[in-house]
Amino acid sequence: MREPGRDGDLAAESFGKSVETAGAQAAKWWELRAATQLARLWAERGAGEKAHGFLTPVRDWFTEGFETADVREAEALLSELERATLYDTPSGRRE
Repeated sequence: MREPGRDGDLAAESFGKSVETAGAQAAKWWELRAATQLARLWAERGAGEKAHGFLTPVRDWFTEGFETADVREAEALLSELERATLYDTPSGRRE
């Protein structure tokens, strides 16, 4: 999905369907995984605020399991998105 010539829209659609399916089945871990990947894709396409707004409520559902790789990955992405928004640059670095 990140390689030239790959269809990022198809990847976003697939991740979106995965989030919906996992949510409908109350499979919160799978929903978090898919939401994190979709948010990462959006962020890479310059839609960091959209990504942050989408991922935050999925991540906030978790009240335990903070040491797991999936929750840590979601939290790291949210932190990265917050920094990028604060500095108003795609990478989150001051220019």
